[in-house]
Amino acid sequence: MPSPADSDILHDLGIHRVIEPRGSLPQTAWKLDNTPVAHPSETLVDVQALHIDSASFTQIAGICDHDPTRMKNHILDIVAQRGKMHNPVTGSGGVLIGSIRELDEKYGHTHKLAIGDTIVSLTSLSWLPLYLKSINAVHLERSEVEVTGKAIFFRDNPLARLPDDLPHNIVVAALDVAGAPSRAATLVQPGQRITVLGAGGTAGLLTLCALRQRFGSQGEIIAVEHSEKALLDIASLNMADVLVQGNATQALELVEKVQDACPGREYQADLAINVVNVPNTEFATILLTKPDGRILFFSMATSFTAAALGAEGIARQVEMHIGNGYMPDNGSVALQLLRDYPVLRTILGKRFG
Repeated sequence: MPSPADSDILHDLGIHRVIEPRGSLPQTAWKLDNTPVAHPSETLVDVQALHIDSASFTQIAGICDHDPTRMKNHILDIVAQRGKMHNPVTGSGGVLIGSIRELDEKYGHTHKLAIGDTIVSLTSLSWLPLYLKSINAVHLERSEVEVTGKAIFFRDNPLARLPDDLPHNIVVAALDVAGAPSRAATLVQPGQRITVLGAGGTAGLLTLCALRQRFGSQGEIIAVEHSEKALLDIASLNMADVLVQGNATQALELVEKVQDACPGREYQADLAINVVNVPNTEFATILLTKPDGRILFFSMATSFTAAALGAEGIARQVEMHIGNGYMPDNGSVALQLLRDYPVLRTILGKRFG
């Protein structure tokens, strides 16, 4: 039988909200109790919007033919079935924007919160009990839905207050992927060659800025992006040394394009960072990395089985890192990048309104 201390820890993690299967953590559970009433040690949030994980939103938009009405119904069905926004196909969630309605005292002290504060969850929606009364709008261009609903936060769930000095829409977009630039900055060393796949997405642009800020001119950044429009944004940001337009799902074709962009010299990276939001990009990432290099897979579309077996099959002793969204800075690195780079703010402002 668990001790009182163990019971407190389990309660702080939200185990008591798990319906199916019993004994699971909330993130791995199939279904949570999403009753919008705060129990002791819980914080209740009025939810205004869901910024859905890019891989999940892309998948939902695809099967619904980008029809907002069908997408609304699909998202509502997921939440009704699971008690949380946890896409059963991609396994990912996203983040929410809301305001504190009821505040657990200990949680409020830890995060310096007050009733009415506007917050962004740094915990995936796949972990948080969520009750949706309605979806009021679907914003295809920024992977976001406006909602009326409530969510439950547990004591171990990280979050961030929305700052007053930056536009809220770009803050939310940046905080959704805040772990990428923060974690990438811990892996890079001056003088390295670094390849960023999916460099034109929000995570990619933030990562490019974090890398350049970290090593200045003492290194080389190769930016790989499929979208021509996003490639123009990368060029205007002026953080990458080499730009390559290519499809990361076509591994051999992409490798050839990167080779052509680096004529007569080494093209494989000391560190490759994958922030692509579609599946089947593992082989391209491995092939573009030196045999003794490192890879940071930050995309929720990554198959870690495919990555591990792929490296094994081509005898590539790469060191592979799984980029989870949590870093101790709680998003402050990403927010400071927004402050430091006006062009980055402009690009994201155009994308997210």
